Amino acid sequence: MPQKVLLLGATGHTGSSILDGLIEYGNFSIELFVRPSSADKPAVKELADRGLPIRLGDLDGPFENLVSLLSGFDLVISAIDASSQLAQINLATAAKEAGVKRFIPCGFTTVCPPGDVMKIRDDKEEVYQHLKQLSLPFTVIDVGYWYQISYPTLPSGRVDYASPIKPNVTIHNDGEAPNLLTDLRDIGRFVARIVTDDRTLNQYVYTYGDVLSENQIFSMMEERSGEKIERKTDIQIAVQMAKKAHAEDPKAMNHLFMLYISQYQYSKYVRCDNTQESAHSLGYLNARELYPDFKPITFGDFLTEVLDGKGVNPYAY
Repeated sequence: MPQKVLLLGATGHTGSSILDGLIEYGNFSIELFVRPSSADKPAVKELADRGLPIRLGDLDGPFENLVSLLSGFDLVISAIDASSQLAQINLATAAKEAGVKRFIPCGFTTVCPPGDVMKIRDDKEEVYQHLKQLSLPFTVIDVGYWYQISYPTLPSGRVDYASPIKPNVTIHNDGEAPNLLTDLRDIGRFVARIVTDDRTLNQYVYTYGDVLSENQIFSMMEERSGEKIERKTDIQIAVQMAKKAHAEDPKAMNHLFMLYISQYQYSKYVRCDNTQESAHSLGYLNARELYPDFKPITFGDFLTEVLDGKGVNPYAY
């Protein structure tokens, strides 16, 4: 019998990948949780036109309404936006009351320990601890960094159409830090496997398609494109400056975004948190070992697509 799934954030990049992965894998009955304020958005209407049932709900609304909305679902998967992580606490409490069998909180980030390294990771940790306090079955899934935001631009401008950052030629620290990388399109395919696996219940799981350093990525791009990239080096990661700006104006989304970016860079390139070794030390399971038949998109194949004009800028609107 298909698992009944409620997915939050299906119009976002990660949520869209998860939706596609669940549909491709099959054996899921999927409904989408949407805030009433978003009901008339074109992206939501497009999902409804695909025949996907929409459930309107307010995460901050009456608790009994949320419990009623969640009743009957086997699985709740949250791909909520970065600035709304703590809204999952009320959602999880309602899920426990409603008898949800497994809750997938919005992880889907780089591997990093909690504890003032990354604000977004610490927000997520509050949710994870709440799940444990509730004794609500869960699985945390982290995916490293997307391929789609991990490659440099070229002097010719050939790949600018697909790059969120232009130019993007900066090597951080010494460029040697290895990083777990996953193609955005593979996230959902991994999730579909992980959430149907009893071995991942109450566990942390990491995914990856490739493990590469910035120097390796730049060299791959130069070799495949035939162009020489003039690298810039950034050794000073401006975390403290970003923290100060955010503290002075916590509601300013641009300050929050810069804090996230600077902390990601510090965690990945200075602390080297986003690695297999770090994941294993934190107790993660390796999705590639759990599913040896899974064939992720390689970073090399992804670069070929981008160079052939078939890439997609995930932040193009």
